This record gives sequence, C-alpha cells and structure tokens, in this order.
Amino acid sequence: MNFTNLFSPIRIRGLELRNRIEFPAMGTKMATEDKFVTKQLIDYHVARALGGNGLNFTEVCSVYAPAAPKKFLSIAEDKYIEGLKELSDAVHNAGGKVGIQLWLGGLAVGSDPEAKIMMPSDMKVQGGYVIPGMTIEDIKEATKAFGEAARRAVEAGYDCVEFHAGHNYVPHSFISPAFNHRTDEYGGSLENRSRFLIECIESIRNNIPNDMPLFMRIDAHDDYLENGLTIEEIIEFCKMSKKAGVDVLDISRGNFSTAAIKYEVPPVDLPRGFNVENAARIKRETGMVTVAVGRINDPAQAEEIISNGKADMVVIGRGQLADPEFCNKAKSGEVESIVRCVGCNQGCYDGFVSTEVPYITCLRNPALGREEEYKLIKTDQAKTILIAGGGVAGLEAAITLKQRGHNPILCEASDSLGGQFVLAGAAPRKEEMKEAAISMGEQAKAAGVEIRLSTPVTPELIRETQAKEVVIAIGAEPMKLNVPGAELPQVTNSHEVLAGKVQVEGEVVIIGGGLVGLEVAELVVHRSGKVTVVEMLDQVGKDLGDLRKIVVMESLHQAGVNTVTNARCVKIKENSVVIEKDSRIEEISCDFVVVAIGARSRKFDDIKDYCEKNSIPYYVIGDALRARRALNSTAEAAAIARDI
Repeated sequence: MNFTNLFSPIRIRGLELRNRIEFPAMGTKMATEDKFVTKQLIDYHVARALGGNGLNFTEVCSVYAPAAPKKFLSIAEDKYIEGLKELSDAVHNAGGKVGIQLWLGGLAVGSDPEAKIMMPSDMKVQGGYVIPGMTIEDIKEATKAFGEAARRAVEAGYDCVEFHAGHNYVPHSFISPAFNHRTDEYGGSLENRSRFLIECIESIRNNIPNDMPLFMRIDAHDDYLENGLTIEEIIEFCKMSKKAGVDVLDISRGNFSTAAIKYEVPPVDLPRGFNVENAARIKRETGMVTVAVGRINDPAQAEEIISNGKADMVVIGRGQLADPEFCNKAKSGEVESIVRCVGCNQGCYDGFVSTEVPYITCLRNPALGREEEYKLIKTDQAKTILIAGGGVAGLEAAITLKQRGHNPILCEASDSLGGQFVLAGAAPRKEEMKEAAISMGEQAKAAGVEIRLSTPVTPELIRETQAKEVVIAIGAEPMKLNVPGAELPQVTNSHEVLAGKVQVEGEVVIIGGGLVGLEVAELVVHRSGKVTVVEMLDQVGKDLGDLRKIVVMESLHQAGVNTVTNARCVKIKENSVVIEKDSRIEEISCDFVVVAIGARSRKFDDIKDYCEKNSIPYYVIGDALRARRALNSTAEAAAIARDI
C-alpha cells in the first residue's frame, strides 16, 4: 500500500518535517536521579530517528526547579543545557528533528517528596492535608520559568517546543473548572481560567525565534470529572492560544485524578483511534495545524486520518516503542514485517509506575531502553538450535537466533503457532493480540526459520537434529482444582472456554478472579444468565495492569457480573458450588463451573535429563520456567538468543 500523504513533508513556520509522524513525549525513567539526559535516553531517541520518524519529542521536561521531580528531565536551570544539546545533536545526526515538551507537573510531581506540588486552588488530600493554591507570586514565577525554559531549548538546538496543557498538570488544572476554584483574575470565566496558560504561551513565544514552531498538548475535553471542560470550551481556548502564538495542537485526552487516566496510555481495550474525531472537529473549528493521538498503530489507519483531512499529523508512540523501524518499514511497503504494539501496557505503563522496574520496556521489543547493548551481533559459530514451543517466547528466540546467523528449528506440539497469546486474543477486545501472535509466526517463516508443527520435542528429536543447544519454551497448562466434584461433567477450565472448545451457558461460576478468570467472565456473560466469579484474595484482578483493570472492571460492572472475594471453593455439586467465606459455608447455584486458578509449567524432565546426560546446553524460558506475564517470556527469549 502507498502511504503518500503520511510520508509527505509538512512545513510549520521555519521547520520542515520529512513526514507527518510524531514520536511523542512518553515517560521512560531513563533520566538520571538529578534530572540529566543519559546515553540510554539518547540511544532511545536516535533509534526512532534512524527508523524514519518525522519529529521526536522528549518526555516531560520540568521548567521550574522547585517543582522538578527526580528521575524526570529538567530544563529549569542552565546546567541542563549541555546534556539536552547532546540529545538534540544526536537526533539531528540521525536525520531527525526534535522538540522539548515543557512541563509543570502539579500533582504528578508527588512521586518526589522534595518537589513542590503546585495547584490553582487549595486541594485536600489524604490525611486531611491541604495543598495550598498558587499565589500570584507563584503564578508569575511559573510564567517566567516557561519562558526561561524555552530560551534554554533554543540554546540546546531544539527545532520546536511543546507547551503541555493537558493531563491534569498545572496548566490543565487552571483551565479546568473541576480543579480551578479561584475567585480572582485567574478563576471563574473561561477567559480568566485561560489567563495563566495564555501568559505562559506568550512567555514561551517571546523567548524563541519567530520561525520556531510552538506546539501545545491539550485534552479534547475532560472525562470523569464533575464540572469538567467541554470540547466547546477547548475550541474557544485554542483560538485564544493561536493569537498568543501557538502553531500546532496536539489533541490528547485523560487525567490521572480519575479513571480517565486510561485515555493517557490507552490499553488494547479502547478502540483504535478513539480520539481522532475530536481532533478532526478541533482542526475544523480552529483552522489550526492539528495532531491526532490515541491508539494509532497502523500505517493504513494513519494514512486514512491524514488523507481525509482529520488531522495534519499523527502520534505513533507505542507503535514505535514496539518497532523503532516502524516508519522505514511502512514507507518501503514492508508492512507485514512491522512488529505491532498490542496495547498490553505491560512494559510501557506498568513498567513506568512500578518501583521495581528501572525503566520502561516492551513486550514486543525487549531491546527498548537497551538499544546500544542489544544491537544484534552476527555469530561466527553458527549452530543448530532446537526450540521447544511455538508461543511468543519460542518465536522471539527463533527469529533473533536466525537474524544472528544460527540455524533454529522451532518445534510446536500443537498444529499452530502463537501459544497462549492466541488464546488471550479470544478474550473481549483483545483481537489484536491474536493477530500479533499469528503475525509473529509469519515473520518467523519469512525470516527462514525452520518450523515443525505437531512435533513435540523428544530426546529422539534432539538426537536426530544433532542440535547443539536447546531452548525450552513449552509454556504452562491450567492448574486443576483439587476439591470434591472437580471431575463432574459441568466443570471445565478457562483454556477450553477461551479456545471455543466448550460452550458454557445458563448460570456460570468461575473459580479464580485473576486476569484470565475475569476475561472468561466477560466472554460468557452475554450468553449466560448469571455469572459469578469466586476469588480467594481480597480483590479480583490483582494481576491486571492498572489501566486494563479500569476497563475490565467497568465492563464487568456494566454486564452485571457478580464477584465474591475472600472466598474459596470447597466442593462442587451437580447444580451448585460450595464456598467458604468469612468462616461460613455458602452455596451458589450454577449450570457450569469454569476453573481459572492459574497455570503450572509443563514438565520437560525427559528433555532436561537427555541434555544433561549428553552435555547439551539447555535454557528454560517463559512460562516453562514459571507462569508469569508475556513480558517476561519475550525478555528472557531475547536475552538467551543474544547470549548463544
């Protein structure tokens, strides 16, 4: 397919971009503790510039020193200019263009107890503490800080700057009546609530050259906020911002004070391009250059947005996390080779908010954040390597080994590739996961990997292939429920239901309220009379990432699925499930029981024993090692495939 419009250049003031694709500001945790640029962050951006991206934006960059949190970039003092210039120079040398996102974080800087939290109005928080609203002096200091930061961005060689006025940060909190309760000239009417933002825009504009574009990230409207902003108010504000000097509108959605945070890093559960029509309306009614944002992860989708005039540019963020060569591949017509983002959020969002993960990563791209370290090095000792298991872990290992020059033979016991990732794609709203797993199999074939289906790995096969090393990625199987009645005919497991091998109807009880149990509940509730989920822990969905959990729990609530926590199944009868809850025995009537209590690694003692007896190195990865998230599986596969 020809993506002529997507890859046509665009000129904004004195800046010409080679295409209409923006790699947006996304939190990485790659800055130093004291807020400086790192080589890791430079490599991350350079990879996307080399990959053909049109315009890179740094992640949020603090403009005001007292409110600058640790581990986030800062441009609040001159000492940061040198490092930021190294980043801009590197992107330019890679053929790209780069901008800085100017940021005053508000509540978001609370991750650092030393950072000053700034809000337009007094705000009560947990423990009865009140965050005081900004004084007029605070407002003037912040306004000046935006201008000084813009000056530094120019000195550091950036092509443009972006004023972040969305996502619950200080500027958004001023313009939104949900947060701004001031009664002075900075509160009340839309004009007054906009005053701080307009003053910041003017301060920025006065400190950058006339031919440098000023972008602004803005929410299309407020979600889940009482008395929040409407799109009509946003349109009026954007017209004001245009007069003040804004050139480009980057139309986002979401806030981190409510469930609307799901729109900031939208999981697979949200429709692709869910915010595009808002961008189209704002473009139409303001006449401004507009960037569409929100689950745009396919070049054909992006081309349609540009060609139909819905936006002038598109953000492809996580699509380029998953594949830094996204743009080059799309432009050259190699669409089938693109490694697609599946909106799982496991590495990019869950990794970002986790205190245990040093920086973001990606299920589809374990090299994210390790671009230099993980460059593929061709082997000078090609080996035949047998891979047991054709799920995502086995496929990741096989593709990487083949790219390095080895001879991987991938054996899958079933008649198809993709493993549990294909099964996961059977759950509501997760079709893209199934498509990605199937595509991964096709990419392995295209790479020349030898694939043998319906072929379990045995000692005889290892001997026959003369494999020098073995990778065991045979995954896990559903755990069985060990209670009286578990073998009754109306009892099945989650895998059987998701695979469509067993149809359940009537009243259904699901034993296990983790991710898989909840997805089964969503799948069957529309054809069942009543669905009850029984969970031993104090809440369901504990293994779900934060943003996916929001959507899944909303869906369960709307569908009327009943959840029972702090309860365990003690017996199954012909027409009921017996549970123990709060030291009391209860019965739940049902026609079917679905067991979803987790998975246990499949046994491979015969392979292990043969390899050890014959001194053949072997590696156990993914769920075969221990049942966990798919993110762990691909990470382990990538590491092993680079070490062999």
